[in-house]
Amino acid sequence: MSTAAIIGIAVAVVVVLVVIAFAVRRQSYRKHLRERFGPEYDRTVRARPRRAAEQELADREKRHERLEIKPLSSSARERYLQQWALVQEQFVDHPSEAVKDADRLVAAVMAERGYPADSEPEQRFADLSVRHSHTVEQYRIAHQVKCRQDRSQVSTEELREAIVRYRSLFEELVNEDAGHAVG
Repeated sequence: MSTAAIIGIAVAVVVVLVVIAFAVRRQSYRKHLRERFGPEYDRTVRARPRRAAEQELADREKRHERLEIKPLSSSARERYLQQWALVQEQFVDHPSEAVKDADRLVAAVMAERGYPADSEPEQRFADLSVRHSHTVEQYRIAHQVKCRQDRSQVSTEELREAIVRYRSLFEELVNEDAGHAVG
């Protein structure tokens, strides 16, 4: 066999190995994103082409790394739990106001934890999806109910479901890292 043929075969083998390594790496990264984002991965992939969706999720991870997310102090945690109890009590007589207050309370907890307080809802959902992939959809739905109630009537049952959905994220935000809380 000639030297040129051997070099050609070697180059072909190297190219095949590089392609295989790239495919394995891509699959590994896709698995990482699926595990990290859970249902949010599927939602994002349904909304746009897979590569664009995966790039968006990777960008969310990078943005999240730059945020200074911190646990709540023990006193802040207790204060928020008391405020949540008041929101739930308020629901009996004023369900519409309770939903608005639940939205504001979740936003306040997020801000104290280090999430950008002034971001648009879609950015808040994206920021939360990195660490709270299983409850961000609950927040998204609850927030939609809150926005709809600003424009029109929503049923008491929809408001009740919104409160329950807000609570799922609220509890995760307040209780995450509770063992590591300062003060």
